[in-house]
Amino acid sequence: MGNGQIPVANPPALPSHLPDSILELGARVDRKPLPDHVRELLRGFQRAACYIASAMIFLRDNVLLESELQLDHVKPRLLGHWGTCPGLILVWSHLSLLIRNHDLDMIFVIGPGHGAPAALAALWLEGSLERFYPGEYDCNTAGLRNLITRFSVPGGFPSHINAETPGSIHEGGELGYALAVSFGAVMDNPGLVVTCVVGDGEAESGPTATAWHAIKFLDPRESGAVIPILHVNGFKISERTIFGCMDDKELICLFTGYGYQVKIVEDLANIDDELSSALEWALVEIKKIQHAARSGNPIVKPRWPMLVLRTPKGWGGPKEVDGKIIEGSFHSHQVPLPKANSDNSQLGALKSWLSSYRIDELIKEGQPTDSIVSILPQNKEKRLGQLKATYNPYAGLRAVDWKGFTVEKGTDQSCMQVTGTYLDKVFQENPTSIRLFSPDELESNKLSAILDHTQRNFQWDEYSRANGGRVIEVLSEHDCQGFMQGYTLTGRTALFPSYESFLGIVHTMMVQYSKFVKIARQVKWRGDLASINYIETSTWARQEHNGFSHQNPSFIGAVLNIKAEAARVYLPPDANCFLSTVQHCLQSRNYTNLIIGSKQPTAVYLSAEEAEEHCRLGASIWHFASSPDTNAPSAADPDVVLVGIGVEVTFEVVKAAELLRRLIPALRVRVINVTDLMILPAESRHPHALSADRFAEIFTTDSPILFNYHGYQTELQGLLFGRAGLHRMSVEGYREEGSTTTPFDMMLVNRVSRFDVAARALRAGGERNLDVKQRLGACLEDIQRRVEDVRAFIAEHGKDPDDMYELPVFEKH
Repeated sequence: MGNGQIPVANPPALPSHLPDSILELGARVDRKPLPDHVRELLRGFQRAACYIASAMIFLRDNVLLESELQLDHVKPRLLGHWGTCPGLILVWSHLSLLIRNHDLDMIFVIGPGHGAPAALAALWLEGSLERFYPGEYDCNTAGLRNLITRFSVPGGFPSHINAETPGSIHEGGELGYALAVSFGAVMDNPGLVVTCVVGDGEAESGPTATAWHAIKFLDPRESGAVIPILHVNGFKISERTIFGCMDDKELICLFTGYGYQVKIVEDLANIDDELSSALEWALVEIKKIQHAARSGNPIVKPRWPMLVLRTPKGWGGPKEVDGKIIEGSFHSHQVPLPKANSDNSQLGALKSWLSSYRIDELIKEGQPTDSIVSILPQNKEKRLGQLKATYNPYAGLRAVDWKGFTVEKGTDQSCMQVTGTYLDKVFQENPTSIRLFSPDELESNKLSAILDHTQRNFQWDEYSRANGGRVIEVLSEHDCQGFMQGYTLTGRTALFPSYESFLGIVHTMMVQYSKFVKIARQVKWRGDLASINYIETSTWARQEHNGFSHQNPSFIGAVLNIKAEAARVYLPPDANCFLSTVQHCLQSRNYTNLIIGSKQPTAVYLSAEEAEEHCRLGASIWHFASSPDTNAPSAADPDVVLVGIGVEVTFEVVKAAELLRRLIPALRVRVINVTDLMILPAESRHPHALSADRFAEIFTTDSPILFNYHGYQTELQGLLFGRAGLHRMSVEGYREEGSTTTPFDMMLVNRVSRFDVAARALRAGGERNLDVKQRLGACLEDIQRRVEDVRAFIAEHGKDPDDMYELPVFEKH
């Protein structure tokens, strides 16, 4: 579409070349006319809600048009999105009737979250705002005035649906995630139906494109159902939508291929009859599918119902303003009358628009009339804004003692394999309240022990369907994240293990979720939630098969950037610490937990008891690897402090300490491991941060501190900013160097190998220790020869020397 104006409102799609017989694939639903009085009740609710939604965008006074509308009755800043609101209100009214008639437990997930005025208007009419904000948004004149005049201004509701919105389980700003969240919410919720409206602009997003396949992972025996409604109003902000330019045959072809029965709802003259019939049909189809599965005869590849709802964008608003088509065009997307606060002509158009709803017939003395309220569920707990599953659903896990799965100190063990055996037991003890979502990497990440007593859940695969599997593997990080969010926001616990390099795909999804939880923690009527839990493995340090493309630890920084109250990043140094950390995270609430570990066998340094204490502290001195004369309480500070943060780089620190002990025992070394990254910031910046005194006790007050860090250097430097003595701290980490090479060569090219650490320690220690200073040149030459020998071996043999990963040995004193 160029810069010219569209000459017609609500233009139809160009006809496709598909045969007309394609239409026979669409669902055939008999339209059953509603009783006249029910239709009128629905339309009354719709008129009232559309009035309130439009008034919220425009009015700061005279909210019920009780006097002549004036320019100074209009808000100075006009903020909000009108275009999607009429369609959302239409759906809300019909869902309320459906719940009332069938006593359903239903959640309404609104993909076009910028349609907050629609949701808030309906929530006020159904009394949900009064319930959760008593004295502020009551069903009276004052409450309605507050709702309308405070919208999109400081102290009022924001322009997008968020955690302040009763009934919401989805942050409505960034588009694309609603459908996956909806499917996650119904998993293991057999009595729940989630209706999800997906805007046709949102439907163009990658996350939504893959989320349509979620029906293939939904077991109707154990889970509820989703009714997707693709809302085709034809336009985005300033362009037509892809789906708005597809005719009925193209839409039916597409979604039939995905596995749906498609019902198109588009007869505007009879929209209430058609939509009501379609929703009743969808509910019958859902019950058929669920009954078959729950009777032991599940339907193979059931075709789940979905609706395509075609209504004009900005339906019922101004038709044309200043020569521009408004209703049925992109001009209605946000504020249809942008000069209503300064232009008398637009003010007149606003008056005509608002008056068309005849609000005086629908709200009497500040209260909705009985005719509006009568379509709502009589059980208020069932109303869309008040279902408990949306605001206080948390059910914790039955704890499993991790110590029964620990491994012997002094052995090589895979953090992932050990954790897999523990999670297998957790899943057995919690058969309907924990799930694992993984992008096709469970075996690769060595977590397959989880499958010892459960299975994968993929309903279109004859070998993993209808078996109650707890594991969903789909090669879409967006689906995994969306499923985890929906599952967690409705009270359960989830894990998301992934290759380290590809968690960044869901960076903004994680941020949006964290925003939702941040606000939820400030809303007094919302309860706790399980934390969301990422397990990051197949790290950059051990990417033997894949190389540079699979080397990216940037998700650490993404988590660090969210609010300190929620951000938790753990880098356990061995399998026992990893077990302790996973157990802690599964029992935690309201956090975003990122746990990073190795799938390859690595050294186990600590016993179960030592690991428990180390994880409780977040960091500790490893006396076994430190110089003996630095371990006594009264000992002088060491010449240098070596700090490992991350499995592989910690091993290199310990091996560096071993090398230095043999090479120049006069260098007094302290070795520290940090397992909880959040202990490092200044104490005012994070709840886990060490006090200044405790930091000095561990890290000393004046010794050089050399950090060997798993992630990017700048992340750690940012965390440390604010600590005293930054001049004595240096950081090495991943330098964006790599290829398909050997594990130890990765350490070398990123300057975090034992040789790099030892050389740094010698240079720093030489400034404080005369013996070291005198031998500095010779020691550095020795280390350089070792580096050259190793590189030559790798070049000749294509592998690391066999002794590179031998467990470090220190003489006991």
